[in-house]
Amino acid sequence: MANDKDQFVAYVSAYTYGNKENYGIRLYDVDMENGYFIEKEKIEIRNSSYVTISHNEKYLYSITDFGVESYKIIKGGELQFINKAGINGMRGSYLSTDYTDSYLFVAGYHDGKITVLRLKENGAIGEITDEVYHRGMGSVAERNFRPHVQCVKMTRDNLFLCAADLGLDHVNVYKFDQKNGKIRQVDIIHSELESAPRHLKFSKDGRFLYIVNELKNTIDVYSYKVIDNEPDFEKVQTISTLNNYHSADAAASALNLSWDYNYIVSSNAGDNSVAIFRINQEDGTLERVLCLPVSGDYPKDCALFPDNRHLVSLNHESNTMTFFNVDLEKKTIIMHGKEIPVDRPNCVIFHKLTKEQRS
Repeated sequence: MANDKDQFVAYVSAYTYGNKENYGIRLYDVDMENGYFIEKEKIEIRNSSYVTISHNEKYLYSITDFGVESYKIIKGGELQFINKAGINGMRGSYLSTDYTDSYLFVAGYHDGKITVLRLKENGAIGEITDEVYHRGMGSVAERNFRPHVQCVKMTRDNLFLCAADLGLDHVNVYKFDQKNGKIRQVDIIHSELESAPRHLKFSKDGRFLYIVNELKNTIDVYSYKVIDNEPDFEKVQTISTLNNYHSADAAASALNLSWDYNYIVSSNAGDNSVAIFRINQEDGTLERVLCLPVSGDYPKDCALFPDNRHLVSLNHESNTMTFFNVDLEKKTIIMHGKEIPVDRPNCVIFHKLTKEQRS
């Protein structure tokens, strides 16, 4: 849990197509007491659909039209451009680093590709070390008939890369060679037919994997361990992100862990609701605390503030961010403050400023 001396900023990434301005990333000071954002800086970048922060908390990486861009996080959380690099494919949908911040992984929704790029000590993006295309056919229904790599995430022991394929209804698991930046498939986690696995998160201790399924509006919980140098995933739970009453066109979107790792948050686009779950730290299972409206259209991302007393929703179709007071004991969220306009917001990340980054 955050303490009163911590200083936080938030980075919000968005699509810019059709806009006269190309401010794909916005930086906000976080007013923790009042649960609100105060805009601080706008960064010009095209279609920054997703951003991630390195594990050493020094650098931010972003998707953009031509590939990826890197930034150094400087005083006050402001961003200093480092460099950009192509990914030899169509625009990515998600990116993350390994736990040594030596490599950057990019998921390709449009071309079903995983791209691995080397990272330099100064945060700059280097050369491509591996490229892997997913193959196969999913269920022939709407978009789910060909590979769509939606998310890439390392296991916390830095041994295996998990890649959620929304089109093929499974998660590919790759052995990661830290020395040469190569990946080799060693396992596959089969999801329910037409479930569309979207995003992945690992528990703080790395023993449990959470997969949110876009079309089934569920979260699958898996235990994870290594047996004879091979990954072993076993399903322990499937839980709905919806109430019994919900919109017919609901699609699960966000998946975010709380700052203290005790809760997990998902949003339901179409249904326009947010669901918060309490995590059982012993067996990894989830207990739903609430599922309530977010006062916005098509929430692509939702996240608890680091104090667990407030929540922000990024409403992609209504072009707003809405803010809520949260009472997890009473199982309520209450909207407060004015909505903040943002064109097609897609991703929000809270960042605690390091001693060097405090202004």
